[in-house]
Amino acid sequence: MKQAGIKVLIVDDEVALANTLAQRLKMRDLQVETAYNGEEALSRLKQEEPDVMVLDLRMPGMQGMDVLKEVKKTHPHIQVIILTGHGTDKEEEEAKILGGFCFLKKPAEIETLAAKIKGAFSEKCAKTP
Repeated sequence: MKQAGIKVLIVDDEVALANTLAQRLKMRDLQVETAYNGEEALSRLKQEEPDVMVLDLRMPGMQGMDVLKEVKKTHPHIQVIILTGHGTDKEEEEAKILGGFCFLKKPAEIETLAAKIKGAFSEKCAKTP
């Protein structure tokens, strides 16, 4: 499976973190874009769909769980990885029920995140005809 074909959208209101993650994932031959809030993320989906979304839960305005619900309703084939610094076990369970691929706590190792993105992409490919 070719990594360079994997399109990733990082959604996090911590601009420096989102940009750093994007830069480090691009170094691993992934196509990465960023959005700094939930509304911007949903707007970007109208322009170009990522294969995988890396989504923070706690953001001003639209919260991550609401973004996950909307993504799964309108773009169910997009795999969503929750990456949060403040997630609870209850939120992890809710994310799984809503169709989230996995739940990671910040700070996650970049290799762990990259592996989860590849796993999410593989699952998407297996489910998409």
